[in-house]
Amino acid sequence: MKVYVVGAGAVGRYLGELLRGTGNDVVYAPRDLASVEPFAADLAIVAVKAYDTAGAIETLRRALGAQPSAAIVTAQNGVGNEEALAEAFGADAIVACALTVPVDTDRDGKPLAANGGGIAFAPVGAIAHNWVLATFGATGLPVTAAADYRALKWSKLALNVVANASCAILNVLPERLVHFGDAFELELRQIREVRAVMRALGIAPIDLPRYPVRALQSIASLPAPIARAILANRIAGARGRKPPSLLLDLRAMRNRTEVDFLNGAVARAARTAGVKAPVNTVFARIVSDIAHMPQLWAKYRERPDALVAEVEAETARMERAPAFR
Repeated sequence: MKVYVVGAGAVGRYLGELLRGTGNDVVYAPRDLASVEPFAADLAIVAVKAYDTAGAIETLRRALGAQPSAAIVTAQNGVGNEEALAEAFGADAIVACALTVPVDTDRDGKPLAANGGGIAFAPVGAIAHNWVLATFGATGLPVTAAADYRALKWSKLALNVVANASCAILNVLPERLVHFGDAFELELRQIREVRAVMRALGIAPIDLPRYPVRALQSIASLPAPIARAILANRIAGARGRKPPSLLLDLRAMRNRTEVDFLNGAVARAARTAGVKAPVNTVFARIVSDIAHMPQLWAKYRERPDALVAEVEAETARMERAPAFR
């Protein structure tokens, strides 16, 4: 089988080399659009950052044609990527994907995968593409199927936002965040907001390989002291000393992050549904502001009081807004 991978970072290389290991012909797209050549792929994998999806679409058009026969798997975080690709190539060609294997790269750029996790798929259109599941299953990677691609991607988002934007804004690791009192309380409120938005959209959470998303969201229904204790224990145990993706982006002085497709997506959906989401709104705004103006980071670095004050101000503003009365 011929496989075309757009995005040669940790996730793209990891999935591409897994498929190469079972005898597939794998080609990685060049970064330069002018260097893209036609390729008769059976399967394409999009593994770029969400803000590069538009560029990936142009790459796929040049490589596969305007109406490709290949199935296109979206191994990306955030929501909105599937819709953009479906608009370009038709919903029946798109397969939503959620990878829960922690993947990094070594000094030579080779992918390093941690133990545990797996991969889940859901069709965006009417075609199931069950052969895609069988193809990845042949690599030994645990594979599951979901019926609703929105449930799949929003459930992955529910995992991605935890101890991510807050750590980036405060410039701390998750193991430190859990000791920040009122600032850590924002994590619980964030989970509640995501759950409320999903309910308003009619999207039910689903469990992903290794990660019980439904249990995570159920924490929000517990009394606050108990919920905070459980959440702190899980965050410290799972991600304690690992810098989350948004923190890595800010430390690398990148002027773009995926926050607009994570917390920003929650905030936009909340406004459309008439749900209040002040935590996600503030998280998205501050991370984006810092990415564009790094000097603003000094206001929030290890200053949880400043972050809490911003959220409380946004909460008060939303309470006064006519749309939320």
